Amino acid sequence: MKETLIDVRAWRQFVAVAEELHFGRAAIRLHMTQPPLTQAIAQMERSLGVVLFDRTRRRVALTPAGEALLPDVRDFLERAQALPVRARAAAAGEVGRVRLAFVSTIGFERLPEWVRDFRVLCPQVALELVEATGDVQRALFARGELDAGLVLHSPGAAPPELARLAVGEEPLVLALAERHPLAQAPRLDLAQVLAEPLVIFPRRIVPSLHDAIFALYHAAGRVPVVAQEAIQMQTIVNLVWGGLGVAWVPESVTQFRREGVVYRAADAFGSAAAKVKNKAAKPAGAPLLPVCETSLVWPAGLNNPALARFVDFVRERSKTA
Repeated sequence: MKETLIDVRAWRQFVAVAEELHFGRAAIRLHMTQPPLTQAIAQMERSLGVVLFDRTRRRVALTPAGEALLPDVRDFLERAQALPVRARAAAAGEVGRVRLAFVSTIGFERLPEWVRDFRVLCPQVALELVEATGDVQRALFARGELDAGLVLHSPGAAPPELARLAVGEEPLVLALAERHPLAQAPRLDLAQVLAEPLVIFPRRIVPSLHDAIFALYHAAGRVPVVAQEAIQMQTIVNLVWGGLGVAWVPESVTQFRREGVVYRAADAFGSAAAKVKNKAAKPAGAPLLPVCETSLVWPAGLNNPALARFVDFVRERSKTA
């Protein structure tokens, strides 16, 4: 059986009669005369194949079918009335969805704060979060399953096919087991560190950062001895705890407190190896420890007002970071 569509005006007429239980008063409320209203209700009943009102000369009453229908019609009219407001809010990015992927390093501190504060600012925008490495994110973008991603890379090596907003830069620090002999040294000898077995992420995860770490070894005339690869930073730190080797990790990973693991920053090395802010002060030929950037990326030209609102939010937050 083909369903008959009934317009919003007819449903408003039904509610008016149901609440007044009098066609004359309902007609006045609707700013119309009674005969067209009576005809409209009769047409609605024919279309539905259901009697909605019991009518006598003395009274009008809802039938059981009319009583059952009334709450749903009221809800429908309330939603219909809200549609223009919701449409304008969606166009302004105040309503919608952002599918956001992120790497684990941003998830230690900054991302939780951003999600909390963005929900306060735009409570009707749903942030759908998924933790994913850079290579996985690029595959999700290619399939149209992602709106934005927070990715890790070496400076200047963000995915070129995506629009980008830089959200932070941080140095790499050395993670090593607390029981490791080098952990007790007041200053670290870079040559000794580079001789240690290395725990590192696979190159496909962050090629630019992987290459920057290897370049540090090559600049010192060393070939990295990779003891173990692992994808997640937490896993890398746990493997360091297990004694498999040392690891270069972004400074934000130090938020992951693993008993038995210590982190040593650049200033723990001799001045010839430490990354200094005043690069003019770096001794000639001294290697700089690699740094990494985090960027918010998204497909260029993507028309998603909610995403635009989120990008603007992150841009403002990054200015104060």
